[in-house]
Amino acid sequence: MPFCSAPGQAVTFPDAVFTAATSVCVTGLSTVVMATRWSNIGKIVILCLIQIGGIGLIALANMIFISFRRKISLKNRRIIKESYNLDQMGGVVPVMRSVVKCVFLAEGVGAVLYAICFVPEFGWKKGMTHAVFLAISAFCNAGIDLFGETSLAAYVSSPLVNLTTIGLIIVSGLGFIVWWDLWDKFRKIIKKELSPGRFFRVLRLQSKLVLTMTGILVFAGALLVFIFESGNPLTLADKPLGTKIMASFFQSVTTRTAGFYTIDQSRLSTSTVIISLLWMFTGGSPMGTAGGVKTTTIAVLILSIVAYLQGKKDVEVYGRRIRESYLRSAMVVAGTSLLILFTMSVLLSAAMPEADLADILYEITSAVATVGLSRGLTPQLNVTGKWIVILTMYLGRIGPLTLGTAVVAKVRNMPGSTTHLGEEDIMIG
Repeated sequence: MPFCSAPGQAVTFPDAVFTAATSVCVTGLSTVVMATRWSNIGKIVILCLIQIGGIGLIALANMIFISFRRKISLKNRRIIKESYNLDQMGGVVPVMRSVVKCVFLAEGVGAVLYAICFVPEFGWKKGMTHAVFLAISAFCNAGIDLFGETSLAAYVSSPLVNLTTIGLIIVSGLGFIVWWDLWDKFRKIIKKELSPGRFFRVLRLQSKLVLTMTGILVFAGALLVFIFESGNPLTLADKPLGTKIMASFFQSVTTRTAGFYTIDQSRLSTSTVIISLLWMFTGGSPMGTAGGVKTTTIAVLILSIVAYLQGKKDVEVYGRRIRESYLRSAMVVAGTSLLILFTMSVLLSAAMPEADLADILYEITSAVATVGLSRGLTPQLNVTGKWIVILTMYLGRIGPLTLGTAVVAKVRNMPGSTTHLGEEDIMIG
């Protein structure tokens, strides 16, 4: 609509659809400069779409029903139960309220911390606008900001902005189930019902896998980026040691579907680009705001490979066996994402033959994993390229998750059969 565009800034329909898609899919890729192309009303619309995409449509719809004192249908209760891995359908309303409260609390804390930096720099009105917008965008892993074309590059040496953004991205990427599990164990420690030494041991398997994979990805990614970029004259070579460390951690964390950057992505070394592609594809954890194939999916695939190489029949970790239905789901999610990635890369290459292959792979991986990082290709997309990336963002946000959930549900509901077809040998490898 005209009132959403800034004065003198016309927006084409494909750009409007692209902006809506990147906002509700919490991706962050943008064909226009968000800070200058949209009016205040347009920015509010974008922020609302980001919040909807972050909380989730199911959670939002049911919270509206709860607010109007309408009953949640049995079907929706069953969906919420499956989505949040609840033991029973009786407590879905408190769960939904807890989710929304946690989201707004985290975003509020982030906004306050950002305000400490932005208000002295921009004044109360503009400073608070930047703080609130960035806090919501960071927590929802949207990667959209109002600073123009350079994202957070101006704050590469700011510990407050870096640590706040990293914190919001990691916390939201852990997932609500892990939040509640951690909080439950912390409460037991405070009440002296649980010794601190047994804290990790009594966590649910979901929490253990998420925390382990998150720690490995964050620190391993930061170490690799530090090694590859410390001597790169185009990025960190002339930066102090503290800035190099912060920038390395920021790059490691933001590639897991956040989309902000403090280092120009087009100037990264080839080694860092490859690492970033792998980290983007992995993404965050289930039931959070992050995208990607998820940390648990990669963990299950790695564990299954290790188990089969060791000749084990079952996939085991932390003293537990992982169900076969989850192995199937992991293969479907990863395989589907790779298929989308390959198909869309080919289509975008055909639509933009002049574009560099590395830029296309970076763009499509960022879109399918809903990351939002780009090497500068997004503003150069032609009309066909824009629709390809829009479809990729949409498929990346709902495709693998929906398929994975459907596979698990189908396997669980499949009646047992005593009839099996005859076996025949084939050659593998």
